[in-house]
Amino acid sequence: MSTQGATLIEPTEELTAELLAMAEEYQATGDDRYKLAIEDFTAYFRSLMKYAKGVDLPLGHVPSSTFWLISGSSRIIGRSSLRHHLTTELEHEGGHIGYDIRPSERRKGYGTLTLKLTLERARDIGLTRVFITCDTDNGGSAKVIEKNGGEMQGQAISNRTGKQISQYWIEL
Repeated sequence: MSTQGATLIEPTEELTAELLAMAEEYQATGDDRYKLAIEDFTAYFRSLMKYAKGVDLPLGHVPSSTFWLISGSSRIIGRSSLRHHLTTELEHEGGHIGYDIRPSERRKGYGTLTLKLTLERARDIGLTRVFITCDTDNGGSAKVIEKNGGEMQGQAISNRTGKQISQYWIEL
């Protein structure tokens, strides 16, 4: 499968049905990360816009831009979030960028492309390097990060899950 023709876009309500299809695909695997989108897409979309503008955020949260990776036919393949700066907690786990690829599109190179394109957006907002983490047992994500220039700085224990995480810096 070629990643050719896939692009990173800002969220748009025009792709509501596509986002919901991806959300339902996740839900079918027992993953509820898009639960709000399924329950109330308007609230989900409003939340994305608030984070992008940095307004009315929960305590400890930072402004972040969300992007969708879409195919040439406007199928949403994945999502990335670019946090504009780090908190002490994000310097331990999470970092500047989080991304996910819908289950049916994994192992096709889309993770690598999503991170590459999100790194370009990081440059656009003035970042010169980004911090990113993944679960140590997530070999696929580690490969994606390393293919994009990630250099492991260490490992730690997640404060949220108790799992071991790998911490990387990527110079832009």
